[in-house]
Amino acid sequence: MIQIQWLLPPQPLTSSIHHHRRSLLFSSRRRSLPPKPSSTLTFSNVSTKYFGFRVCNCVNSESITEESNEVVKVRAYPFHEIEQRWQKFWDENRTFRTPDDDELDTSKPKFYVLDMFPYPSGAGLHVGHPLGYTATDILARFKRMQGFNVLHPMGWDAFGLPAEQYAIETGTHPKITTIKNIDRFRTQLKSLGFSFDWEREISTTEPDYYKWTQWIFLQLLKRGLAYQAEVAVNWCPALGTVLANEEVVDGVSERGGHPVIRKPMRQWMLKITAYADRLLEDLDDLDWPESIKEMQRNWIGRSEGAEVEFHVLSKDCQVTDAKITVYTTRPDTIFGVTYLVLAPEHPLLSSLVSETQQNIVDEYKEVASRKSDLERTELQKEKSGVFSGCYAKNPVNNEAIPIYIADYVLGSYGTGAIMAVPAHDSRDHEFALKYNLPIHWVITSDKCCDDFEKPYSGEGNVINSSTSTSGLDINGLHSKEAAVEVINWLEKTGNGNRKINYKLRDWLFARQRYWGEPIPVVFLDENSESETLPIPIPIPIPIPETELPLTLPELDDFTPTGTGDPPLSKAVSWVNTIESSSGKPAKRETNTMPQWAGSCWYYLRFMDPKNSSQLVDKKKEMYWSPVDVYVGGAEHAVLHLLYSRFWHKVLYDIGIVSTKEPFKCVINQGIILGEVQYMACKDKDGNLVSADSIHASGDHKQERIPDEKVTKSGASFVLKDNPNIKLIARAHKMSKSRGNVVNPDDVVSEYGADSLRLYEMFMGPLRDSKTWNTSGIEGVHRFLGRSWRLIVGSPLSDGTYKNQTSVVDENPSLDQLKSLHRCIEKVTDEIEATRFNTGISAMMEFVNTAYKWDKLPKSIVEPFVLLLSPYAPHMAEELWFRLGHSTSLAYESFPKANPAYLKDTTITLPVQINGKTRGTVQVEVICTEEEAFKLASLDQKLSKYLEGKIVKKRVYVPGKILNVILERETNKVASR
Repeated sequence: MIQIQWLLPPQPLTSSIHHHRRSLLFSSRRRSLPPKPSSTLTFSNVSTKYFGFRVCNCVNSESITEESNEVVKVRAYPFHEIEQRWQKFWDENRTFRTPDDDELDTSKPKFYVLDMFPYPSGAGLHVGHPLGYTATDILARFKRMQGFNVLHPMGWDAFGLPAEQYAIETGTHPKITTIKNIDRFRTQLKSLGFSFDWEREISTTEPDYYKWTQWIFLQLLKRGLAYQAEVAVNWCPALGTVLANEEVVDGVSERGGHPVIRKPMRQWMLKITAYADRLLEDLDDLDWPESIKEMQRNWIGRSEGAEVEFHVLSKDCQVTDAKITVYTTRPDTIFGVTYLVLAPEHPLLSSLVSETQQNIVDEYKEVASRKSDLERTELQKEKSGVFSGCYAKNPVNNEAIPIYIADYVLGSYGTGAIMAVPAHDSRDHEFALKYNLPIHWVITSDKCCDDFEKPYSGEGNVINSSTSTSGLDINGLHSKEAAVEVINWLEKTGNGNRKINYKLRDWLFARQRYWGEPIPVVFLDENSESETLPIPIPIPIPIPETELPLTLPELDDFTPTGTGDPPLSKAVSWVNTIESSSGKPAKRETNTMPQWAGSCWYYLRFMDPKNSSQLVDKKKEMYWSPVDVYVGGAEHAVLHLLYSRFWHKVLYDIGIVSTKEPFKCVINQGIILGEVQYMACKDKDGNLVSADSIHASGDHKQERIPDEKVTKSGASFVLKDNPNIKLIARAHKMSKSRGNVVNPDDVVSEYGADSLRLYEMFMGPLRDSKTWNTSGIEGVHRFLGRSWRLIVGSPLSDGTYKNQTSVVDENPSLDQLKSLHRCIEKVTDEIEATRFNTGISAMMEFVNTAYKWDKLPKSIVEPFVLLLSPYAPHMAEELWFRLGHSTSLAYESFPKANPAYLKDTTITLPVQINGKTRGTVQVEVICTEEEAFKLASLDQKLSKYLEGKIVKKRVYVPGKILNVILERETNKVASR
């Protein structure tokens, strides 16, 4: 029986990766499957041109045998065998294990590369997740081959709300779902061939780990950096729980739409503000994206200004002892203050409000309590407020100014009160216009004409700022000079003082949740009450460090209590305990730590994950710190990175770590968006309308159009059946709700892990956002197939490959050495600069060039395989093995470019005839005039200008130009 292989020509894939080119292997007796045009007939191992086409590059395809009707894969290269084999080899041989102290050669340089460790959800990975992991793996493999000791670990940030919510919905313990999710993530990551040291794997939910999270908390408590306070939180009575800000939308709970109010509750706080200056100053020395550093600077928000005291006036306008303290960064505008604004939660408010305004103020406070801080400070929202019925005195001019209450002022920021200068602040101006309040101009712009209709917030020259009663006159001064004068006057008269302020707030560190680290303190039943707080707070007693870890009790009911008490309060036998030092009855803390806690310091535990007596061994920490490269999403730019820096500085102060900063270099990888989706617009009658006309057509609806019904027309996408209908083409972030999630397991099954890794790096610069296109993976998959066949040879008749290679033990030519070393230089430079896409391009160019060579020397192939290995480690390991090596290439030396082969030994020399350029010739860099002229005479294009002519002279500038001066024909005639 003659078998025929039928391969369809290349065509782009649709969004489903299972829709691909097919190869049908069938018997010539089966007339029901005749060969189609543009196919290849294969008789034994001879490829025959059929209907004018011949397939040169095979991609993944399927074969169907008549006898068994089984589908047999015909692949571009056998990645399905290679990848499983080498992943098993790496596991069994512990290839990527980082040696411990007794084995580690600390005379070698170190490279600690870290990913922001993931939260293991039940959904598993999508193709966006491996982007950063692939980048760090390339760096890790590259540095190993350069002789570095590499620490490249992986772990799980596994406490938190999602697992608890799932437990509430299903009744499954969070620990069960967490372990299951971790197993799934680990399997997926291993399938991609990442060179993590899995022996250092950690999970924040393991008692051996969170023992040290609790230990750090106790150190914070000892130093007064952890404390309790009454803090306004988002309380949902219907759900009986506290909600995070992001769980509140328009004053109601995101889940269920129930009303949410602001309610004071006892909370644990961490005093991050004590480190504000150091967190700000040390940013300058970090190799971080400038945008991230600027975000942290803005979040810390250091500003210099003054605190001003405004005395409250009585009903008969007499000065009282009550005073409102205001912080301002613009003391130069103090003469322009026309009213004060207090936050609805200001502590003095209850004593200030007049009887006539009491009900109005109470109603306003109730409405404000239902809004989140984000809603209240939204710049676009209309400002609202109510008059308190009371006045205060402006200290510089003794004017009585009204006191208002407005929700755009927050009690948690500054002093909870502001001095309103409507002429020079847009929010104050809008408020003043709405409530018909005075506007006094005190600053004129020194750059443009004054427009007294709009607020001017810039600096300038001071006007209308003098009074004989106070003795303060700042008229004519520039804003900065005036600010200094005002501050000096405030301090001299006792009406205020110089002040440095921060936007940064102390870190709210408690959660009313079950699935989190228990806080290691107890409270005695007879604890005295705090004298400084309006609501009694019991005094915490830390449990002895020898009793750590304090483990979570087993609970079957994780639902909120409905009273505000955390779910842990249901574990009565766990809550009720004995305080160690006194032997008295006590109760445990029932709040738990936030998810941020475990992720603040995990990079340290990776250095010494099995240590039961120390957070981290000093010697190991001094060798591995700081993290050299830290890769993760920009969404963690502020909170996670700021919290980690804070904890690290505390640990530095107590001698646990040796560096001031945890992360030397931070890289934010871009987002991989889902595949482009096409939407057609319909008018209210259901008729299709072009997307470029919807602005004029009123209301419209959108309907998704399948890819196969779309075609491109110019710069637009249109319906194939109706090109007049332009479509909206847009890519969105991958999410289940949009149905655009691509599972990496499917991609690996179809194309292999190396292809997925290579494609994610080839899509574009690491830091840029990219749009996933499943059909685009075929290009890099084809490159890997070509690389495989270049070295191994063509497949046998049954689709398998011989065990040998096509390389020869011969000396390479000069051109081959040049091509190789240019590739080495480019790939090395691009890895070091994390420009991985252009490094891949260099290897593609090398393979294209290599296909033109008659022979492939082993001394050329081996360095190329080593260049490929950080990107496509499975294929590279297999090729290395087939080239005669018995050990992994993971620790082979990365090739180095030889400068001798990077220099061009030939140049392109322009040749002029009678001063006019007629062509060029290739000459050696060191070339005589005679040699250059000879080459020009032999050149087909130039010889026609020289043939039969008399050369008058030659002008030769080595390396620059050859100009041949010929005798003109008219001169010849005259001489005869």
